[in-house]
Amino acid sequence: MESSLASVTSINSCVIIPTYNNERTLERVIREVLEYAPSACVIIVNDGSTDSTPEILRSFEKEVTILVNEVNKGKGYSLRKAFRFAQEKGYSNALTIDSDGQHYPSDISLLVEQAILHPGAVIMGSRNMNQEGVPQKSSFGNKFSNFWFKVETWITLPDTQTGFRIYPLEPMKKIWLFTNKFELEIEVIVKLAWRFVPFAAVPIQVKYDPSERVSHFRPARDFTRISILNTVLVLTALIWYYPRKFFSIQTWNIIKHEAIKPEESNFKKALSIGFGFFMGIVPLWGFQLLIGIPLSVLFRMNKVLFIAAANISIPPMIPFIIYGSFLCGQLFMTGETNTAQLADLSLEAIQKNAFQYVIGACIFATIAFAASFLVSFGLLKIFRKEPKI
Repeated sequence: MESSLASVTSINSCVIIPTYNNERTLERVIREVLEYAPSACVIIVNDGSTDSTPEILRSFEKEVTILVNEVNKGKGYSLRKAFRFAQEKGYSNALTIDSDGQHYPSDISLLVEQAILHPGAVIMGSRNMNQEGVPQKSSFGNKFSNFWFKVETWITLPDTQTGFRIYPLEPMKKIWLFTNKFELEIEVIVKLAWRFVPFAAVPIQVKYDPSERVSHFRPARDFTRISILNTVLVLTALIWYYPRKFFSIQTWNIIKHEAIKPEESNFKKALSIGFGFFMGIVPLWGFQLLIGIPLSVLFRMNKVLFIAAANISIPPMIPFIIYGSFLCGQLFMTGETNTAQLADLSLEAIQKNAFQYVIGACIFATIAFAASFLVSFGLLKIFRKEPKI
C-alpha cells in the first residue's frame, strides 16, 4: 500500500471517478481506490445521479473532493469538469477509473509504474476483451474504435475504449474538446496523439458482473455520436494531421524503415506505392484513405508506404491533380486539348464538366499508378536485394 501511495504522489496525479446511478458498485469502488491513493487526491464527479448516489457520497465528503452536476450532463462533460479542476489544483496527471465496478483499483499501481517509465505519456489500461463474460457488443465496439483510432492517428492500441487511464494534463491545456458523452474518451486521445503525445498500454484485469454492473451506454444513440465524431476526426486528419505528420522527421524515419524492411519483396513495396498514388488521385475526395487502408490491409500491402504515397492529394498538390485530370479527360473524350478550359479550374468549371473530370481523374490515377510502380520497382531492384524466401 505504501509503495502505491508513494507512486501516485510521485507523478503528482489525482484520481478521477465519474459516476452516474452506480449505487450498486460506487461505495466499494471508492473504498478500494482509497486503499491505493491518498484521499486528498481523489475527485468524484456526481453526474446528476437520481438514485442513492448522493447519500453514498455524503459519507465520503470529508475525505475526498466531490464535484456535482445538478442534472445529468454526460461522462465527457464530467471528465472535462474534473480535468479543469485538477489543472487548477496544479496536478500534473489525472488517473481516471469507472465507478461501475469493472476495473480493479489494485491495478492503479500498474498504470502508475508505466507513467513513471513513460513521463508525459497517456497510459491506457488494456482489458482482455476476449475473456469469458465480456459482452459481445463491448468487444465489437472496442475493435471498431481501435480501427478508427489507427486510421486517425497511425497509432495501434489494444483498447481505446478503456476508462482506466492516466492523462498528462499539461498537453491537455492545448487541445479543444467539444463532446460531452462517452465519445469524449475517443476525442481526447485522438487530439493528444495529434499533438505527438506518446502512448503506452498496460494489461489490466476486468470484471463484468451482470448482477451489479449498470451500463449507461445506449448503442443506437451513442454509436451514432461516435460515428459522427469519427467522421469529423477522419476529415480533420486528412486535411491537417496527415500532411503535418507526413513532413515530420519522425515520419520520414518510419517510411525509411518500411522501405528497407527485409522480409518484404520489392514487388509488394512498389505495388503499395503505386496503389497509394492511385487512391490519392482517383476522384473519391475525403474517402481515399477510408477505402484504401482497408484494401491495403486486405491485400497485405505495406500500409505505411501506401499512406505516404496517398498523401499526393495534400492541398498544395490538388491544383496539379485537377489539371492533370482535366487534361486526361479532354484527350480521352475529344482527342485534343482546350487551353481555355484548362485555364479555368474553378469549382463551377469542375461541376459543369464533372463527367470529363471523373473520367480523366480515373485515367490520370491509372497512369500515376503505372508510373510510380515502375519507377519505384526499378529503383528498389537497383538499390535493394530481394529477400530470401
